[in-house]
Amino acid sequence: MKSDDAPVTSVENAEAAKPMRRRKAHIRNTNEAHLLACAEAVFAERGLEGTSTAMIAERAGLPKANLHYYFPTKLALYRRVLDDIFEEWYRAADTFDSSDDPVEAIGGYVRAKMELSQRRPLASKVWANEIIRGATHMQDILAGRVKPWMETRVVVINDWIARGLLAPIDARAFLFMIWAVTQHYADFDAQIEALAGKRALSKKAYDDATEQVVALVIRACGAKSTHTE
Repeated sequence: MKSDDAPVTSVENAEAAKPMRRRKAHIRNTNEAHLLACAEAVFAERGLEGTSTAMIAERAGLPKANLHYYFPTKLALYRRVLDDIFEEWYRAADTFDSSDDPVEAIGGYVRAKMELSQRRPLASKVWANEIIRGATHMQDILAGRVKPWMETRVVVINDWIARGLLAPIDARAFLFMIWAVTQHYADFDAQIEALAGKRALSKKAYDDATEQVVALVIRACGAKSTHTE
């Protein structure tokens, strides 16, 4: 048993410091997430050129110095927003890895993309605006991350085609179609709401639209379930 005046070891000091490090990490993650959400909203409304870090800091309710502590420049923050969007879309395609049944995998992917369009419409608008303007600030993301990821999905789709589980379609065109229809619900939400005569689609209306989109996509690619073999 150690006496009260026994020296404290470096291991004990390190253990005692862990709660403080975890608390600091939690605070940092929380602040970064808040700033990213606010930046996403302002970039969606004004675009990169029309946005200033002062606007984002004001939206976040924080001093501009706090924003620059986490993100030294506006461009660094903008690229982080774009990268965060891709990460969510990347995870949405996990169904291609978790199921070898094309009906399940494609249906799950479409549902995940529709859910993201409902939950993060501003994120989709930031991405779309950057693409429309020539993708100047994300060529490395497209070439180094999006393209390699897409090619892995193309391999899976072509394998289904070879096995007779999908119609003989162009895999890349098929993915572009999925992106177009699912992201339409985010990028053109004002048009959808205006034509539907509502301020916003209800949860039930959005869920119904999602299942309609899933059914149309599945029918378009002629997917056959492996569970019926």
